[in-house]
This record gives sequence, C-alpha cells and structure tokens, in this order.
Amino acid sequence: MNNYESLIKNLQSSATFHGDILYHEPLAKKSTFKIGGTAELFIAPNDYYSFQLLIREAKKLNIKFFIVGGGSNIVFPDDEYKGLIISTRNFNDVEFFSKQDLPEDFGEVELSKNQFLVSCFAGTPMASFVNFCTQSCFSGAEQFAGLPGTIGGAVFMNARCFDRSISDILFYVSYLDYSGEEVLLKYERFNPSQWDYKKSPYQNNKRCILTATFLLTKKGHAEKNQISEDCKHYIAERLSKGHFIYPSAGSVFKNNRSFGKPSGQIIDEAGLRGTQIGGAKIAEFHGNFIVNYDHATQKDVKNLVEFTQKTVEDKYGFKLEPEIIFLEN
Repeated sequence: MNNYESLIKNLQSSATFHGDILYHEPLAKKSTFKIGGTAELFIAPNDYYSFQLLIREAKKLNIKFFIVGGGSNIVFPDDEYKGLIISTRNFNDVEFFSKQDLPEDFGEVELSKNQFLVSCFAGTPMASFVNFCTQSCFSGAEQFAGLPGTIGGAVFMNARCFDRSISDILFYVSYLDYSGEEVLLKYERFNPSQWDYKKSPYQNNKRCILTATFLLTKKGHAEKNQISEDCKHYIAERLSKGHFIYPSAGSVFKNNRSFGKPSGQIIDEAGLRGTQIGGAKIAEFHGNFIVNYDHATQKDVKNLVEFTQKTVEDKYGFKLEPEIIFLEN
C-alpha cells in the first residue's frame, strides 16, 4: 500500500472527512491560464474539519501537497504534478457575520450603525462575494468586480484592483497552521503592519486560509443601483483593456514604486509588447499581461517571464518581480 492509498484509507475510515478524492485529475481547466497536466492526487475537502484531517494525515505520511483556490495566479506544470493538490473549490459560501460570534479575545468590537461584517469561506468565488454585497447594498468591494479567482487566493495575494487592496476591507481571518506537529485552527484580526502591496502574512509559510471576514458599509436601498453601476464600470474597464481575450493570470509582475512607472509601462517602453515565445505572448493590449496565445506550456510562460526580466534589467537596471506562481515538481 503506497502513501496515497494509506491517506485515502485513513480519510474514508473517518467520519470527519467529507470531500472529493480524484486520481490523475486534469489541472488546465482549474487555472485561468488554461495550462497544466494532471495531479497524481486531487482532493477537495468540504469543511474545516476535513481540511484539518487531510493536512494532518498528509503531513504524517510525508506526502507533498499544494493548496489551490481558483487558480487565477498560478501556472501548473506541463506534466503530472508529483504530489497532492488540495482544492478549496467545495468550501464556498458567503454569509452575514454577527459581531457576537467574534472570538472573545478580540474584546469589545464597536461598529457604527452602517458597518456590517460579511464572512466568506476560502473557496468562495470573488464574483459570488461581490454579487452578495451588491444584492445586500454593501459598499466596499466594488473594485473587485470581475476579478477571477477565490476569496482565499485574493487574501493570500492581497489582491489589488483599481487602487484598492483586499486588505482595505479585511477584518479578520481564520486559518490552519500546519507548521508544527499538530494542525491547529487559528484566527487573527487584521493588523496593517503585517500587510503591504501584494503581500500578506500567509505567504511563504505553512498557513492555509479558511475564512475571511470583511467590514463593509451598508447603503440605503436607493443606492443599490449605484453600487451595481460601479461594479459594471469596473467589469467594463477590464473588458476594454482586453483582460479576457485570451487565457492569462492577469498582471505578471508586481509594480514597484521605486521604478517610478508601472511595470506594464516599463515593459512597453522596452519594446516587448507582442513578444512571443512558444505559445506564450506578451499581450498586444497590455505590457504586464502574458497570455496563452496558442497552446502555451508552463515552460513557454517561464521562458518569456525570464526573457522580460533580463531585457528590462539590461535596459533600465530594474529587476521585475513576478507575482504569478509557477508550481513545479
């Protein structure tokens, strides 16, 4: 019996685990780049306890794993991923959150009469969250209308859209800490000192985001149309910029204020717009987009990223920092 078989046996023998278990699951359709082979093992837990049990058992059996949400910022390997992919796709819901249910050690939390808390499971699509806010006349999330991916991924990356970061509306996060022998359910209130542009305290460590709770402003029913119109405006902006013409992961490189210009403008001025390697291409419509133009592979995208970095550094001395993640064996 190999480790996968032992893992599945342990999960299925437990009354705690609920979720999908799949062998050799195709990954390309699970990313906005539409690139990737398969996963040796793919598991999508349904709830907190299933996540906790799965990660605990995988650690115990020394099984390599990677946690994914909507796949909007990731490039999967071209061949089979030699490990376990844990997906948050089944763990999705949006609901009102009563401040009476906040952890006791938060102390007394004072909200104004127009402030409300909304909680999302990590696998909740951003579109579902924005739609919930719109229907409930909550303002604060309009800039994220049209953003692909999930809440967990947006919090992990501290997604930023139209000069607004997800951390601007974040109130608290619950997560699994699997850095030690035990897999522990923890939570923490938003602390601005831990967050920065495209950075969160959940990157580069062993933490799995489970829920995110946001602080939003309740508007009057008469203002619902304005919230809806604002959302449509931001979606139209994305469409007009060509965001959805080809499969992509959105912005490839982070902006850096010390460069004095957005990364897309720097790439444009370096004459790289339209540059193609294999099936991957720097978009004609935006210098900071690499698109899957013609059956691109992970290797194509990676080579184009590295070529862009070298060209820009040679010309201007700037080292562009990618924000997309290459999952490799």
